[in-house]
Amino acid sequence: MATPASKRAAIAAANSRENRQSRIQLGRDRRARLSRSKFGELKKRGVHFDPIKLLLTSVEGRLPKLLPVKYSRMNASPFAFFRGAVSIMAADFARHPHTGLTVQLCGDAHLQNLGSFEGPDSRLVFDINDFDETTPGPWEWDVKRMAASIVLAGAESGHNRQGCSGSVEAFANAYCETLEQLANEPILAAARFQIHRIKKAAAISAALRQAARANPCDLLKKYAESSRDGIRFKEIPEQIWRVGPAERRLVLDSLALYRQSLAPERLHWFKFFRPLDVAFKIVGTGSVGLRDYVVLMQGNGSGDPLFLQVKQEVASAYAPYLKQPHYASNGQRVVDGQRRIQPLSDLLLGWTRIDEHDYLVRHLNDHKGSVDLDSLRGGGLESLAVVAGELLARGHARSGDALTIRGYIGSCGKALKAIVRFAVEYAELTEADFEAFQTAIKQERVKMAA
Repeated sequence: MATPASKRAAIAAANSRENRQSRIQLGRDRRARLSRSKFGELKKRGVHFDPIKLLLTSVEGRLPKLLPVKYSRMNASPFAFFRGAVSIMAADFARHPHTGLTVQLCGDAHLQNLGSFEGPDSRLVFDINDFDETTPGPWEWDVKRMAASIVLAGAESGHNRQGCSGSVEAFANAYCETLEQLANEPILAAARFQIHRIKKAAAISAALRQAARANPCDLLKKYAESSRDGIRFKEIPEQIWRVGPAERRLVLDSLALYRQSLAPERLHWFKFFRPLDVAFKIVGTGSVGLRDYVVLMQGNGSGDPLFLQVKQEVASAYAPYLKQPHYASNGQRVVDGQRRIQPLSDLLLGWTRIDEHDYLVRHLNDHKGSVDLDSLRGGGLESLAVVAGELLARGHARSGDALTIRGYIGSCGKALKAIVRFAVEYAELTEADFEAFQTAIKQERVKMAA
């Protein structure tokens, strides 16, 4: 005899409750591996731990002539140093136990890695910008790195330690609350989850205004000029330089492989663009020294330019310490990680290879806006920190199990205090590393740009 519908529904509900409870319990059980009281602990480094040596080792294989530019940018402040030294923090994380609750890490979580860009539907999106270091790993590594960045960015924008700690607390609380909300949402509602308070933060409003003003035609005026051979890139010191015919051909030939990484509906639109020129571009603090090209393309006439960034990708800074999934290339690793974390990503996101090196391909500066540290004065730091917590929680829920992480965190009080403690202590450690970096510059162990 068939089971009555009401009984089947009751069985299904009981199974669902049991499944939820087992996922929550899995998180609680991980407290035996890393107790919440030790969650924020920062162990003293061993006598042989040399942060400057780690930094120098991490940039091996990059273009030597550009490394002084990287070091000059890192020398601007402790926060700038922090942004360019993911390898040091990865090694520090590896010295500590972790929860083992895996998500897709952004890998380089910090306040200036948040910004705006144009989504596939032409709406402006505010989210994480760069995913060069993305890899599966413990959720708390992203949280701790973002928390430390709040203290360092806050100090640079004029906040005292108390103000920075308050903003870290707001960040951690937003992370916990958003994770709790997502853990209780219907699955597909969680997949579509949007953050609605974004425009209330001054730093974000400024970034969105900047993005609204930016467009490919403005970029064309800035980077290109007319010549006898048509529209060509300008030579701009410390930003862009022209490449020779052989290098230009290598980059353009790589677009054939890039096309294979695009979904059919996106490839349909890309095929109408034709390439006009290629140049080499110097990129931000963390990636300086890696090969980075920009391709100028044209669609429906001179008023329809497209700029593609073709950016070299190497192994994540976390790769020596975490089990890595197999990917055909590091470009594919970055694309896959970004798509796991973000609900909306660049329409033309893809990957390719050039001369045995892996590359990410994406729009260059298409309606992009970045966070200005000046906008973090007053209440700006805390409002941005709250959004950072919400964005990280959403990304972790999209790529991990929000319910299990909430099971570990519990009521949030202990974890919140631990995150604040870690953030302040790691910021102080970064400031000490920055002093060591400046000493290494004086000793010419690290060479700066002239």
